[in-house]
Amino acid sequence: MPRSDTAAAARRLKGLRGTLVPLVTPVDERRRVCPASVGKLVRSLRGDVTGLVPALSTGEGWTLSAGQWTDMVRLTVEHADGLPVLAGAALGDVGGILARARLAADLGADAVVVPPPFPGADGERRGLVDHFAEILDGSPLPVFVYHEHVESKAPLDIDALRKVCDLPGIVGVKDSSGSAEFTRQLLDNAAGVPVFQGWEHLLTRAPGVQGFVGPLANLEPAVCATALARGGEEAQARVDALSERLRLLTDDWYLHVKAELVRRGVIGTALPVS
Repeated sequence: MPRSDTAAAARRLKGLRGTLVPLVTPVDERRRVCPASVGKLVRSLRGDVTGLVPALSTGEGWTLSAGQWTDMVRLTVEHADGLPVLAGAALGDVGGILARARLAADLGADAVVVPPPFPGADGERRGLVDHFAEILDGSPLPVFVYHEHVESKAPLDIDALRKVCDLPGIVGVKDSSGSAEFTRQLLDNAAGVPVFQGWEHLLTRAPGVQGFVGPLANLEPAVCATALARGGEEAQARVDALSERLRLLTDDWYLHVKAELVRRGVIGTALPVS
């Protein structure tokens, strides 16, 4: 994608709001991505979500093979029907991230979702701003920041994240810091891009967020959209009850989401990708 096209895409996506769904990755008994299940899952969400995010953490993006990743992004684009597709690039190295960004562009995705820098072999870690600046310099797609620290162990640095949000080509940030106070600080600093909450139990705890990205959206997208729009304790209590019942705050939350989708007849198996 030429730089002029990338800039135009970034301008369009900076207006993104609402519920983005980090899709589970449905696989068959041979661990191949299941086309029928992907199609049925995306159709079940249409009307209640504003974007599709394949191959992020709920989609087991850290462990997807190159073939599984490619199939999941390709099938999501095929079934998107106008919804923007933001492809997860849940990798720890810049070279791998840029390779995924180029492939995502070829597959028709609208943006790539990128985590913080991981430590190198020597234990050293690049700065957050330098990491995203290098990715933006080489990516054919706009970049959506996946601000997390569970996998990357990246420190929470509000000043650095604010500078990243000001970089041309950044179109949004999923704040999975796990701290409502951190999210509020990001909003108070007038981030130049929409801020999305990344945790169900904090969905309404930082008023002013422009969106939500979380696993519950695979199952109850309308509830997520309502809680985001209305806020308040009642909406949060409903989200919390669902999250508890569906076991979304466990380490293997994605398997519980898959199991419930199987129970509802949306996908074929609850198997992990590997």
